[in-house]
Amino acid sequence: MEAIQTQEQFEEIIAGSEPVIIKFHAGWCPDCTRMDMFIDEIIADYSQYRWFELNRDNFPEAAQKYDVMGIPSLLLFQDGEKLAHLHSANAKSPEQVREYLQNLPA
Repeated sequence: MEAIQTQEQFEEIIAGSEPVIIKFHAGWCPDCTRMDMFIDEIIADYSQYRWFELNRDNFPEAAQKYDVMGIPSLLLFQDGEKLAHLHSANAKSPEQVREYLQNLPA
């Protein structure tokens, strides 16, 4: 999963016509660390999406704009629009993440 380094890079990535998933996280977050232990296998199974991660502490404006109140959160973007949002309360297990991905808009 590629880390987003700048606001400009974030804007460019989400504006694309291909669907992308952005994982909002932070280094101090224990649930984020737990997700890191299982997310690679899920990314491999859902390779139709490009995956990125964004440290919400470095990009508080983006987190606020897209209603990221808790982390980790997975957001689906395409053409500059947020199409889906897996909130942190529902992102604690591989099963929850897989269920979210299975129900994404086509």
